[in-house]
Amino acid sequence: MAGTLYVVGTPIGNLEDLTLRALRILNEVDLIACEDTRHTRLLLTHYGIAKPLVSYHEHNERRRTAELLPRLEAGASIALVSDAGTPALSDPGYVIVHEATARGIPVVAVPGPSAVTAALAVSGLPTDRFVFLGFLPRKSGQRKRVLGEIAAVPWTLVLFESLHRLRDMLEDLREVLGDRQVAITRELTKRFEEVIRGTVTEVLQHFSGTEPRGEFTIVVAGATRRRG
Repeated sequence: MAGTLYVVGTPIGNLEDLTLRALRILNEVDLIACEDTRHTRLLLTHYGIAKPLVSYHEHNERRRTAELLPRLEAGASIALVSDAGTPALSDPGYVIVHEATARGIPVVAVPGPSAVTAALAVSGLPTDRFVFLGFLPRKSGQRKRVLGEIAAVPWTLVLFESLHRLRDMLEDLREVLGDRQVAITRELTKRFEEVIRGTVTEVLQHFSGTEPRGEFTIVVAGATRRRG
């Protein structure tokens, strides 16, 4: 009988956010596949968990998947974790989940913290419908094309961005989508959690005198519906 692949959500910042079920699964599996073994080992050490770790990241995802699938088929149970949040959402994980399901190997979600839903919840923008964009392309031209494709979408947008590209991305966003309301969140669940709300112009003015730090989850108001 095949083993089980557990897709385990882990804290996005505050270690206290690991669920009781995730703790149990991490204690019970035969192996933990993680984005960064050093990062995950800190989490496991905090909770007194000692399990074999193997790296599973964007540069070895396909090779590692080929190594892990036979172990799952032989009956091993494996937990898949990323550095923060849920694997396969702007993090490695899709390949092994896709291949496991194709082979009939059980894949079980162990939900946990999410920067997407956390940012939405505190943004002050509509949460009933939203579109998750992940990380936009690094190059401005490609980024503008993607933004142009969703310019008319009336639902709230959620995306990730690094500190190095934050200002440039906001400039492109204002050019393509207009001066919409946004909520810029950083260090969610951590000691220095911060939410900056306002128009894109207001947020850019804020960062003209404040150097961006950390990883950002950005919530953007959807397009205004035109009355015909």
